[in-house]
Amino acid sequence: MTNGVSLYVHVPFCERKCAYCGFYSEPVASHDVEALVDALLAELNRYELQDPIRTVYVGGGSPTCLGLKHLMRLIEALAAAAPDAEEFTVEANPGQVNPDLLAALRTAGVNRLSIGVQSFTESEVRFLGRGHNVHDTKKTIEDTRAAGFENINLDLIFAIPGSTMSSWKKTLAAALAHDVEHISAYALTLESGTALQAAVAVGEIVSIDEETDRQMYEIAIDTLTQSGYHHYEISNFAKPGFECRHNLRYWANEPFIGLGPSAASFYRGRRTTNIADIRAYVDGINTGTPMLVDVQVPGEIQIACETAVLNLRRTEGIDRRQFKERTGYDVMDLFVNEIETHRRAGMLEVTEDYIRLKRQAYAVADRVLCDFSTV
Repeated sequence: MTNGVSLYVHVPFCERKCAYCGFYSEPVASHDVEALVDALLAELNRYELQDPIRTVYVGGGSPTCLGLKHLMRLIEALAAAAPDAEEFTVEANPGQVNPDLLAALRTAGVNRLSIGVQSFTESEVRFLGRGHNVHDTKKTIEDTRAAGFENINLDLIFAIPGSTMSSWKKTLAAALAHDVEHISAYALTLESGTALQAAVAVGEIVSIDEETDRQMYEIAIDTLTQSGYHHYEISNFAKPGFECRHNLRYWANEPFIGLGPSAASFYRGRRTTNIADIRAYVDGINTGTPMLVDVQVPGEIQIACETAVLNLRRTEGIDRRQFKERTGYDVMDLFVNEIETHRRAGMLEVTEDYIRLKRQAYAVADRVLCDFSTV
C-alpha cells in the first residue's frame, strides 16, 4: 500500500500585497480568475494520479479572495480528486469570508481552516498592511466555529517593528481565548524584494533586535505549552491530535505535488518548481508547453540530507530507525562530525532512538540545520 501523496495548491492572488510578504502573489483584480482555476485543475489532471491523495492544502496568496463561485469550483474539484484525504486545509484571511462561504467549504469536505490573523493589536495589523482589523479577525474565528469547523489554525507573527513584549503577550492571550486547535507563531523575516526589506535597508523602519526576537519566541513556547499545546515543530503548536498532518508529511520528506504559479513539487524522485508568473503559467498549461523553472533529480545522499534537515524541524527530531529505513543510511555515520559538534555545543540531544534539537537551539535552528544540508 503506497503512502500516498500530498497536494498543495497555490492561489497566487491577494486583495493587495502586504509589505512583508515574500510569497508570490499579485492583486486579484488584474487577472482572469476563471482562467487560473481552469489551469490549476488542468495541471492536476496532467498527473493522472494513481497514488491516493492523503492531505490537501490550499494556500496563497489568499484563496478566499477568489470569491464564492470560483473558490467552490476549485474546492469541489479537489475534493472529488481526493475523496479519502484525511486533512483538507484552506487558508483564509479575516474579512474575506462570511457564514455562507464557510458553510460551503465545510459541506464540500474542507475540515481545517488556517486563518491569517498575524496580530491582535490594531496598530500592528495596520503596520503589516493587512486588509482587516481585529474585529474582523474575531468575527471570522467565531463564524468559522459556527460553520462546524473543529480544526482551526491561527497564524501569528512576532517581532513586528514597533511591537513590544506586552503587545505580543496580548496577541497570545487573545489567540488562547478563542480556544483553537492549532497555533503557528513565526518571527517576522525581512524577505528579499519586499517593501518592508527595502524600508529597513534605507533606515525608514527599525527592525526588532535579535535578543527581543528571541525573548518573544521563548514567551510563545512557554505560554502555549503551559496552556496545553504540544510544541511539535519549531514554529507550530497544537492541541494533542491536531498537529497539521499536511506539514508533518513535508517534514518527513514524503512526496507532494504543488499546483499553481511558483508551486514546488517532490514527486517520483523529481523536485520541480513552476514559473512564478500567472500569465506564463496559464499560457503554458493551455498550450502544453513546459512552465518549470527548476528540475532536480536528487541523489540518495541529497535525499538523506534533506530528510535530516526536515526531520530536525520537528521537536521529536530524527527517528534513527525510520531514517535508516527511509534513506538507507545510519544517521550517526552519515553526520558523525555534525552531530558531535552540535552535541558538544549543547544544541543536540542524542539518544538510542532519536537525535533532536534542544530547546536552546530552537531560536537559532537554521544555523544548526544548515550543517546537515550537505555532507
